[in-house]
Amino acid sequence: METYYDPADLERFGDIGKDAPELAKKYFDYYAEVFREGELTAREKALIALGVAHAVQCPYCIDAYTRACLEKGSNLAEMTEALHVANAIRGGASLVHGVQMRKIAESLSM
Repeated sequence: METYYDPADLERFGDIGKDAPELAKKYFDYYAEVFREGELTAREKALIALGVAHAVQCPYCIDAYTRACLEKGSNLAEMTEALHVANAIRGGASLVHGVQMRKIAESLSM
């Protein structure tokens, strides 16, 4: 099946720095620092990243962090729970904007 997203492109992510090496280096250095063990474990960070990947709908990130979560010892139930947390936040963010819609609709209806 053909898609806009080629899974093989994930392996070429580093190519993004070919014409802007300084910016790419800064990004990849920052990225590596963010995912280093800290107050949160690498496993916890991978679960957060998996949830965010779903929220921003990045198939490359979903691929990468599904693999990372499994490699760091997460199970499918934990990963599914992370997805539901992301969905609850994303869905809530959409719904709370309904307040703005209601305010505008109510002011125009008066």
